[in-house]
Amino acid sequence: MPALVLLGAQWGDEGKGKATDLLGGSVDYVVRYQGGNNAGHTVVVGDQKYALHLLPSGILSPGCTPVIGNGVVVDPAVLLSELSGLADRGVDTSKLLISGNAHLITPYHTTLDKVSERFLGKRKIGTTGRGIGPAYADKINRVGIRVQDLFDESILRQKVEAALDYKNQVLAKLYNRRAIAVDQVVEELLGYADRLGGYVADTTLLLNNAIDQGQVVLFEGGQGTLLDVDHGTYPFVTSSNPTAGGACTGTGVGPTKISRVIGILKAYTTRVGAGPFPTELLDEDGEKLRTIGGERGVTTGRDRRCGWFDAVIARYATRVNGLTDFFLTKLDVLTGWERIPVCVAYEIDGKRVEELPYSQTDFHHAKPIYETLPGWSEDITQAKTFDELPKNAQTYVQALEEMSGAPISAIGVGPGRDETIQINSFL
Repeated sequence: MPALVLLGAQWGDEGKGKATDLLGGSVDYVVRYQGGNNAGHTVVVGDQKYALHLLPSGILSPGCTPVIGNGVVVDPAVLLSELSGLADRGVDTSKLLISGNAHLITPYHTTLDKVSERFLGKRKIGTTGRGIGPAYADKINRVGIRVQDLFDESILRQKVEAALDYKNQVLAKLYNRRAIAVDQVVEELLGYADRLGGYVADTTLLLNNAIDQGQVVLFEGGQGTLLDVDHGTYPFVTSSNPTAGGACTGTGVGPTKISRVIGILKAYTTRVGAGPFPTELLDEDGEKLRTIGGERGVTTGRDRRCGWFDAVIARYATRVNGLTDFFLTKLDVLTGWERIPVCVAYEIDGKRVEELPYSQTDFHHAKPIYETLPGWSEDITQAKTFDELPKNAQTYVQALEEMSGAPISAIGVGPGRDETIQINSFL
């Protein structure tokens, strides 16, 4: 059963877009199963760079059908803008399919997201302000609006009225903001119906049939394992499940149909937003990683926090996702360091801890315990096989593989589509 899940094994921004794009030419469907336009994927094709937010990376691969699953929250204005931008650059977007059960981000979701973050002040989560959390909250509270509602004005109006009865009270009385008019929201949402109608489908049925017929389906997660609302560094997380289980609930494909789960690991560690980060570097090394790695959020434009590789969270990702393989990215960024520290465990209250602590308090107080590996100075961007890497780079990759608990089957040695060493096939 050729169904694969590809997900971030850290705090996101690991290079999932490149990994998906690498496989895109060999798969029939690429499916986003959670998140919204808070997830940013960068794909470099030749001398062209593409920044994708809602769209699956497979949209850049001719012959591949990109799918937005039911677990995604969709801002229709952002989606249409992204489609238009790609079409202007000559990319065929006509094959896109969107689940009618995916939920919509409305204007009141983005308004509430921004004002609530400002209200929290120092306690803010560090959201992207794009309405993702409020849209997921409405979904769980059963007052959400789905893509299919765009095609029934009566149902759409009833749902918007029900949502705004409460939200306008919050906006006016808690945040001292002007109430949002029902008619304005309904009119805006109805305006998207004609432009999105041709993309909407029963994607659950489609994907299950495709797998049963032997076609290859790749499920693409946004963000990363440590941002999972259940398994991440709560409350500094996203509002959905980027972990492998989310691929099932976010698409309607059962777990017995998934044959491989691939975790994307950066050769060091980064995260965006607030929250604990044991290996974070607030020195020249951190700035060097940020500069060489181009560590700026695709969606937010914020500088990413940078630190050394953390084997503790890599092992955790292997465990909670059932990872079968790793794709190690950005190894080239580490070229030039004489010695490279790797976090192998934490010190918490004077004790050595080798697994991720379940307690939020303990994780906040975790101090990294490092082992130092020899670095390399040779340019590795032209390497096509593992044996062509400098010996110290080989040693580094082998050490990370042993510490992380799953085989490293591919290595990114540069940003380009072709700058990848394939050790084992994913298919």
